[in-house]
Amino acid sequence: MGTRTEGLLGKLICVLLSCLMVMAAASSRATIMGKVSNTKFHHHSERLRRNLLANGLGKTPPMGWNSWNHFWCDINEDIVKAAADALVSSGLSKLGYEYVNIDDCWGEQVRDENGNLQAKNATFPSGIKALADYVHSQGLKLGIYSSAGYYTCSKQMPGSLGYEEQDAKTFASWGVDYLKYDNCYTDGSKPMDRYPIMTRALMKAGRPIYYSLCEWGDMHPALWGFQVGNSWRTTGDITDTFESVMSRADANEVYADYARPGGWNDPDMLEVGNGGMTKNEYIIHFSLWAISKAPLLLGCDVRNLTKDTMDIIGNKEVIAINQDPLGVQAKKVRTDVEIWTAPLSGYRFAVLIVNRDQWPANVTTHLEDFGIPPKTSVTARDLWEHKTLETPLVGNLSANLDPHTCKMYLLQPIS
Repeated sequence: MGTRTEGLLGKLICVLLSCLMVMAAASSRATIMGKVSNTKFHHHSERLRRNLLANGLGKTPPMGWNSWNHFWCDINEDIVKAAADALVSSGLSKLGYEYVNIDDCWGEQVRDENGNLQAKNATFPSGIKALADYVHSQGLKLGIYSSAGYYTCSKQMPGSLGYEEQDAKTFASWGVDYLKYDNCYTDGSKPMDRYPIMTRALMKAGRPIYYSLCEWGDMHPALWGFQVGNSWRTTGDITDTFESVMSRADANEVYADYARPGGWNDPDMLEVGNGGMTKNEYIIHFSLWAISKAPLLLGCDVRNLTKDTMDIIGNKEVIAINQDPLGVQAKKVRTDVEIWTAPLSGYRFAVLIVNRDQWPANVTTHLEDFGIPPKTSVTARDLWEHKTLETPLVGNLSANLDPHTCKMYLLQPIS
């Protein structure tokens, strides 16, 4: 009896130990799986949060040409090819002007039988893929246009609302490198709901495509655009007037803190060379866009550039300010006579002094306003005169400006 009881007790202990071991293993596995699951969930959340930024484009503001400001809807494949040719033959492509962007009116009014966008046969008979191939053969990139609505803004072709994945795949199959995405004829939903749909579609399309949000600044896209696109319009459409340029620069400056490599504030395309302003006003325009780290997208007829226009848009020193890898947008440090400044890589500073008034101005500003310590000796390079001032600056910077002119300097502390 005692032996039998001891045997039963031994078996019972073994069963209990086995149960405890199974429970412990299960608990340990659950803990491990929970950690793995949480890790996976966290990783997935991070990817979901960041996947809209993962195209790796826009490390510096884009440079190129867009058809709209000069040609509006009067655009065809011959003009686009000639624009690509002109960027190369003029030497502008070597300065960084690489995008050749077709704006509105490139497509037929209806989709094809499979629901695809189709190039307008009368003006783009070779199709967009053949045009992209031509642009690529020149060492350049092709951009295209659509809208987050039922129609584009001209109402001459369909928008991409409801067709985001299909259109993104179409653009990728054509070899498109850049998408300007407008905001006309919508369903009334908020742009922060509509624009990310195209973002996700582009990320799945199989080709890196720079994504430019043309939301006009209505819903403050600078506040949410970085997780959605590579640049975002902060203003309404520009016109070829000095007042329009200055008002857009002012509106864009409000959002300076939100610009950074991979995502840029966009005050609209350049009007330099379209004839509505003086050379000095165009210099101000180009300088403001450069120091503001805005996209430098030419809006003139690049097939027929004047020397004055070429001198402005071909200024390597000013372009270098725009393309500086630090990627910090300028802010105003004074507004009576405007002084804009931005830090640059290598402990350097860009300074732009603008006289937007109708009378001359004598300006003296303190280098401390730019973040340069007192008594620091600084070399100053005049970026439009292409001259370094003979005497290093200490404490102050002074300039005399005629009406509607500017001075742009590159400052380098030396001691």
